Amino acid sequence: MPVKEIISEHEDKMQKAVEVLHNDLKSVRTGRASAGLVENIKADYYGTPTPLKQMATLAAPQADMIVIKPFDPASVRDIERAIKNSDLSIAPIVDGKLIRLNIPPLSEERRRQIAAQVAHLGEQTKVSIRNIRRDANKQLEKEEKDKLITEDDRDKGKKQIDDITREYTDKIDSTVKDKSDEIMLG
Repeated sequence: MPVKEIISEHEDKMQKAVEVLHNDLKSVRTGRASAGLVENIKADYYGTPTPLKQMATLAAPQADMIVIKPFDPASVRDIERAIKNSDLSIAPIVDGKLIRLNIPPLSEERRRQIAAQVAHLGEQTKVSIRNIRRDANKQLEKEEKDKLITEDDRDKGKKQIDDITREYTDKIDSTVKDKSDEIMLG
């Protein structure tokens, strides 16, 4: 496999790892209400666990409230049950055909705990990125050993992989810092 393909394939994997981090951070609670907090909670919908974003309109009309309006009014009770069973620790308020979630302000201690969770998610993603780099370097070495690429190509490829790894690690650091700032400032 040519060096460009190896680099491109592994860069795509790094991009996906960062996207997973972004999605995970959407569901992390900050001081503000965000539909991202509940969009992936699964509720029973005619026997099938379904994410709320596929069952309802989710909105955060105020900084301290999320409103969930189910497409099918019959699913209100199932959505309420799913929210109660989630790890959100927020009591849903059923108001006819919609559900309101009042987001209480976070204590300073809780903000620190959540910021630490965010930092941990960032570290896990960095480990994934380093594993991807290791796999790419192994593949480059194998290609060179099998005489499919030259030693120079292998070294250039490794340097490119290191540069890409640094780039994605920096993206992770900045994402984690932004999210932590958002949590601490609330």
